[in-house]
Amino acid sequence: MAEPKMVLSLSGREVAISNPSKVFFSRAGVTKLDMVRYYLSVADGALGGVGRRPMALKRFVNGAENEPFFQKRAPDKRPDWIETVELRFPSGRTADEVVVSDEAALAWVINLGCIDLNPHPVRFFDLEHPDELRVDLDPVPGVEWPQIRDVAMVARDVLADFGLTGWPKTSGSRGMHIYARIMPRWSFGEVRRAAVAVAREIERRAPELATSKWWKEERHGVFVDYNQNAKDRTVASAYSIRPVPDARVSAPLTWDEVPTCDPAAYTMFTVPERFASLGDPWAGMDEAAGSLDALLEQATRDEAAGLPDAPWPPHYEKQAGEAPRVQPSKRRPGAATGAATDAATDAAAGAAAGAAAPPAPGKNAGPTGRRRSTMPLIEIARAETKEEAMAGLERWKARHPSVWPLLEARDVLVDAMRGRSSLWYRIRVNLQHVPEAERPAQEPLEADYDPWAGFRPS
Repeated sequence: MAEPKMVLSLSGREVAISNPSKVFFSRAGVTKLDMVRYYLSVADGALGGVGRRPMALKRFVNGAENEPFFQKRAPDKRPDWIETVELRFPSGRTADEVVVSDEAALAWVINLGCIDLNPHPVRFFDLEHPDELRVDLDPVPGVEWPQIRDVAMVARDVLADFGLTGWPKTSGSRGMHIYARIMPRWSFGEVRRAAVAVAREIERRAPELATSKWWKEERHGVFVDYNQNAKDRTVASAYSIRPVPDARVSAPLTWDEVPTCDPAAYTMFTVPERFASLGDPWAGMDEAAGSLDALLEQATRDEAAGLPDAPWPPHYEKQAGEAPRVQPSKRRPGAATGAATDAATDAAAGAAAGAAAPPAPGKNAGPTGRRRSTMPLIEIARAETKEEAMAGLERWKARHPSVWPLLEARDVLVDAMRGRSSLWYRIRVNLQHVPEAERPAQEPLEADYDPWAGFRPS
């Protein structure tokens, strides 16, 4: 027999919670109703992060241990009081996305299986002018938490020196986020340009700790991901529960807390009491909206010094001023990197890099695509879930026990790739630290998932 729904009265609405005892975090024993109650206990803070913003629905219908699917369009069957707004994406497509504005809507999206909340950096009444600049600190494998905290403090100073107030929070995963409220006067492109200037300035001030380099083969330390400010990118908002085993929360902090904070201390079990006793550390953010003028002036100085636009995500059209989208290891020696080039120039650079990398048996392309990389990369797995991909890596490790100890943490490249409506996972290994005579050859993939199988474009 199906479990009866639980009906909650919130904001003058009735919200039905289906399967309230369904477990979403098996280790912590967290149910759907537990998640709803958590979000209601911190509703003022959660709505401060997501309220009045269009939001992509990231639905974990089978719990936190399983892969979510992404739903940009609001469900057809929804209460008439759920607000939506039409967004236009870089692809030219549009979608009516959900706008969460009160406790009832908050509970309704959690009932759909949303664990974390992923709003766009715009308000529903002005979809083309972000009111947030987002600094995403993403550590490369092997980087420890104290280094992330140190980079966060550098980011605070950079923002302050350019006239902005930074508001820190744990990501609830491996990194930290720092937001700066801005006046909604600049386009997405201008906000991203300012974010590139922030990333480069952080790197200049802490070159041993942080990087603004987009290509994984160039990264070290903490990557400052400026592309989270590109249009159509979303970030887990303040007070979001994250899909990790201990149900951690993306928790807003004060700057006094950052130097000693421990992300494991902020979970859905501890944050409600913290919120009740301390209030919301981000409560004053809306009153601290600043200007991007100084950062955009810095971006102009960087460009005058010969720095091109930083690389965009691959599914965006090539931008004016952007350097060739060719990985550093594939670039022609001596090729210019400071000026925008067309597709023919990119192709020539790739051709100069050499012949195709050897693909895995049964595949048409090698682990680095159609062009040969100067890095000795081999591909291990393409899998529907991260768990399957990592299991494949473990099998590969077992077959090559003498190779694994020679690798550094950053030599194992785990990529979350965008599929039609969900992520899939690719694992590659860089054998640069393995003597050439001892490097394993490319082998059949341990997992060989095709995210486009059966797909017919509309």
